[in-house]
Amino acid sequence: MQGWLVAVEILVLVALCLALPLALLAGRRRWLARLGGTFECSLRLRSGSGAGGWSLGIGRYNQEILEWFRFFSFALRPRKSFVRRQVRVIDTREPSAAEAVVLYADQRIVRIEVAGDRLERCNLAMSPGSVTGLLSWLEAAPPGALRS
Repeated sequence: MQGWLVAVEILVLVALCLALPLALLAGRRRWLARLGGTFECSLRLRSGSGAGGWSLGIGRYNQEILEWFRFFSFALRPRKSFVRRQVRVIDTREPSAAEAVVLYADQRIVRIEVAGDRLERCNLAMSPGSVTGLLSWLEAAPPGALRS
């Protein structure tokens, strides 16, 4: 009987160890969503051709900054931040067949230029409604905010 209880305790402990990270990810996602202005947004972390380098994530508008968080991460700080006055949209396009497999359904790819210490180009993938939101957010910069 004693061995049976030990086996049950081990199984419960293993189940808790597996459920805890999932609960933390769900809690983090809920916390981000409660702060408002969030949308599904993938970011290409590696440049190059093909479908490689895309990472699923969440975008969030935070005053003058667009913050990007990895979807499968425990970090409470954004992985990338884009200051509104430094961002310029180059173009939008449909994902290639290879890219469509690794992205959310019906997303469009937005190429942006970020002016800063050095000029950086990034690819974001988001729904058509989120693309409209991004363009509106960029156009709604306060008076006097000059683009670089």
